[in-house]
Amino acid sequence: MQSARTIDEIMSTGPGRRPPKHWMDLGVDERIEAVRALGLPAFRAKQISTHWFSRCEHDPRQWTDLPAAVRDEVADKLFPQLLTPVQALSADHGRTVKVAWQLHDGSLVESVLMRYPHRTTICISSEAGCAMNCPFCATGQGGLQRNLSTAEIVGQVLDGARRLANGEIPGGPGRINNVVFMGMGEPMANFKAVLGAVREITRPEPDGLGISARGVTVSTIGMVPRINELSDTGIPATLAISLHAPDDELRDELVPLNKHFNIDAVLDAAWAYAENTKRRVSIEYALIKDINDQSWRADLLARRLKERGDWGWCHVNLIPLNPTPGSKWTASRREDEEAFVRHLENHHVPVTVRDTRGREIDGACGQLAAAVKAR
Repeated sequence: MQSARTIDEIMSTGPGRRPPKHWMDLGVDERIEAVRALGLPAFRAKQISTHWFSRCEHDPRQWTDLPAAVRDEVADKLFPQLLTPVQALSADHGRTVKVAWQLHDGSLVESVLMRYPHRTTICISSEAGCAMNCPFCATGQGGLQRNLSTAEIVGQVLDGARRLANGEIPGGPGRINNVVFMGMGEPMANFKAVLGAVREITRPEPDGLGISARGVTVSTIGMVPRINELSDTGIPATLAISLHAPDDELRDELVPLNKHFNIDAVLDAAWAYAENTKRRVSIEYALIKDINDQSWRADLLARRLKERGDWGWCHVNLIPLNPTPGSKWTASRREDEEAFVRHLENHHVPVTVRDTRGREIDGACGQLAAAVKAR
C-alpha cells in the first residue's frame, strides 16, 4: 500500500524556477489528497473550491467556515501568489479593462476584459511573450520568456470574474460568457497547460468556473499536431485559425511557421476539427494595407475554404490591423476592406469584421506587449 504524500510533495513543482503549484493546478482528487495532507477531512476540498471559484473570494484567511488554526497554512500551501497586477488601463467608458500582470519570476503578461451589452469576453495570455515571430504582432517581436502554468492562465479568468461579480465594471454584477486564448503567446505551443486551463474553466462549479466549452475559443497560427490533439479530447471548444493569407508565398512571410505547416495542412486539420467536434472554425484574417487585402486574395481564400466542404464548417473573421510601435504596416483602406468583404460574400462565405476594442490602450488584437516596468 502506497503511503500518503505530504502536502509539500503534492505541491512540489520539481527543480527549476517553475511557478509555485496552486489549487488551480490540482485535479479534483488531488485537492482532496491535499486537504487530507493538511489534516482536514475530504469535504473541505469542495468547501474551499466553493469559496475560490463560485464565490470569487480570494483570501483564505477570511474564510470563516474553515478552522481558524488552518487558514494560514491553507493560504500559504495551496494559494501562493501567482499574478501581481502592475497596471490596469480602461477604455470604452470602463467597459474594457487591460491588466498587466507580473509573474513570480518577473515576467509580464496581459489580459483584456471586454463587456458588451449582452455578453462579457476575456482575452487571456498563455505565454509570456511568443516565439512565433509574426512580424505584424507586437507580442511576437519581444520573443518568448516562458510558458505559463495552468493556474497562471486560469487566474486571469478568475480576476475578470471577480471584477464582474463585485460590480467593478459598469453595468452591474455579471459573469464571463466567453474566454478567448488570443492574448500573448501561441496557445498550442503550451498545449498541456492550456488544455488544463480549458478543463478548469469549463469544469462545473464549484470545482471549476463552470463556463460553457462553447464559450471558449483556442487560437493557433497552425500547429497541426496540436489541433489534432485538441480535436481528440472531445472538448467542444471553438478553434480559431490565424491564417492572414490564402497563398503560401505571402503566409511564409507573415506567419513563419507556415514553412513547417502550410496552408493546405492547416486548413485540412481545421476542417477535420470541425467535422469531429461539430463546431464551426473561425478563420482569423488581419487586413494589412497593400499586403494581403487585394480582392484576388479574397477570391483565392474563398476557393481554398470551399475545397474542404460547404460553408457550414467555417466563418471568416476579418481584423483591421491594429497599430504597433515600429511596425511598417497599417490597416487596410476602408474601400479595400469593403471590397474584400464583398468578394467573400459573392462566394457566399460567412464573414464579419471584428469590432475592435481597446485599441487606445494597446489592448486590441496583436497589440499586447506588456510594455510596463516590472516592480
